Amino acid sequence: MSYARLIRPAIDRVYVGARWAARPRMEAFYAERGCDLGAENSFFSGVLARPMPAEALADGLVYTSGSMEKELKQGIFVRDDEGAWHLTELGRELTLFAQRATGEAAEELWGALLPGVLPGLTIVPRLADLVGRVLAHGQATGGPAFRAMSPPYEPAGASPALLLVTRLGSLRHHRADAHRAAWRAADLTADEIRALPDGPVRAAVEADTDRRDEPAYAVLTDAERWELLAGLAALPN
Repeated sequence: MSYARLIRPAIDRVYVGARWAARPRMEAFYAERGCDLGAENSFFSGVLARPMPAEALADGLVYTSGSMEKELKQGIFVRDDEGAWHLTELGRELTLFAQRATGEAAEELWGALLPGVLPGLTIVPRLADLVGRVLAHGQATGGPAFRAMSPPYEPAGASPALLLVTRLGSLRHHRADAHRAAWRAADLTADEIRALPDGPVRAAVEADTDRRDEPAYAVLTDAERWELLAGLAALPN
């Protein structure tokens, strides 16, 4: 099994766990401002750093209806003449809170374990550094969504936990782009790949996804690869 396929569940478990832990406080903050969670919340690591090109957003929403009507109506995003999506002042306030809440939730989830079980071990800063190197190396091979999401927005004074979850949020898009490129190369649509059963075609798409995703990790030594995988596995969600 390729390293890219092996580490993906660990990346998803850590990132999604932090996001779900943060969701109640995000929903409360949004509700106070009369808004619902939307695309800005899912793509915070990128949209806080730069406008999101139309192609990147379309790819990021390819498995959904792709509608941004709600975000436009609520005044979270505006579009420029080239179709790129920009956060409004309200959108930036909401998105900054979403990022901060995710980092705080991650710190709470991991804090109970790290001081007691791993005294003195700076595991989270080290993991954030390793993921940051993968992100930088992946610039050469990432697709539209990854390029829109990386380098991620990292506020001054960010905690190691916030840095790690933010960087993981961007890194997930390297494989997502690889997967979209793989099923498109197989002449499949988004609906067809979602409905595709296990079998030779599915296996070929997944193998092609691994091939396209793997180069991002080439910057790490073998020891660093296993350190990253083991470190993510050690974090509770």
